[in-house]
Amino acid sequence: MPERPRIRSLPIPRTPADPGFWRSPVRGARFTAVLGLVLLVGLTLLFVTGLLSYAAYNPDLNRVNDKTPGKGLLGFYLFSWPTGPHWLYRLTQGLHVTAGIVLVPVLLAKLWSVIPRFFALPPVRSVGHALERLSLLLLVGGALFQFVTGLLNIQLDYLFPGSFYTLHFYGAWVFLAGFLTHTVLKTPQAVRALRDGLPRGGPDVLAAPDPLPATLSRRGALALVGAGSLLLLITSAGRSFDGTPRRIALLTPRGGTDPGPGPNAFQVNKTATAVRIRPADTGENWRLTVRGPAGEFRLSRAELLAMEQHTAHLPIACVEGWSTSDQQWRGVRLADLAALAGYPDRPPGVFVESLQRRGSFRKAALRDNQVRDGRSLLALRVNGAPLSPDHGYPARIIVPAAPGVLNTKWVETLTFGEL
Repeated sequence: MPERPRIRSLPIPRTPADPGFWRSPVRGARFTAVLGLVLLVGLTLLFVTGLLSYAAYNPDLNRVNDKTPGKGLLGFYLFSWPTGPHWLYRLTQGLHVTAGIVLVPVLLAKLWSVIPRFFALPPVRSVGHALERLSLLLLVGGALFQFVTGLLNIQLDYLFPGSFYTLHFYGAWVFLAGFLTHTVLKTPQAVRALRDGLPRGGPDVLAAPDPLPATLSRRGALALVGAGSLLLLITSAGRSFDGTPRRIALLTPRGGTDPGPGPNAFQVNKTATAVRIRPADTGENWRLTVRGPAGEFRLSRAELLAMEQHTAHLPIACVEGWSTSDQQWRGVRLADLAALAGYPDRPPGVFVESLQRRGSFRKAALRDNQVRDGRSLLALRVNGAPLSPDHGYPARIIVPAAPGVLNTKWVETLTFGEL
């Protein structure tokens, strides 16, 4: 009889739930632990500087400053934002944005290193394991959401639906819940992995059981991640400096290259055209309205220039992470205008209204400590020349250590004491 053909058995296709599906020789507990500890430090810095940025807007002072209504107990930490040192917001927000960009390769590498665990079966083995999985969901989802919305806000156009301020604020607290829970659960394991190389009680559960031949060592992979972060640092951090660093900061387009020569040749976030300021709005008929207990006063630019003038050297720093070096501003102290309005001693806060017709922060409130600071000005000139239209002509607010949007341009009205 002819020999019957043998039926060749085919291997059962592997699924992501099968440990053998993942074969990279780079994965391992020690590799993941190194990335995790870097993120522990970096994400803590991001969260703290993010909270400081939110406090700098003085959201509990007036509803026009509060872009996250209904925050409730989440605003427990808010405090009166100081005016010194004058570079405070420039430092904290620069760190926040730069660290967020630099950590992107670390975050992606960390997620890649633990992705087999996402598909492990059964999905829940115990109450403790369920808590760990929930913390992982909040951590990963929150981190990706925060990084995506933050990176979009740094770019020229914010494309994510909804208010950046609200989404980023609440997303941060969701992320923090997962971050703290996961840190408590995983830090002991990470420390043991760094110290001993293997988790206690068994083999390296993150290592592939059937790895492919190595083409890159784990040290090499860590070096590659570090090189990616270094490249992002070089191409983003320069927006907080002048000269060459600013020109090579290609990944942070706001606050870009110097906008031409002259005393007003430094960065702007929104132009007069963008907010629909017309030449007639800022011409000879423009008047500043100052209100307070002493009544209402309308002052022309010439009358403001006739008042005692003061000089302050202050930067502009914005939430997107870019800033300028100190510029020489000259104008009338806010405290002097408060005295005119009826507050000769210990002036209160001020409600500022702009001529701009579109865009956020057309109105803003400043605290009493900001009004009282001798460097807080209604600026009329900068670097020895009148303000340009894009820098707020005929008059703008400049306050030390305040976010750029609170340094209101094209000022129309100052109301002291009613916040």
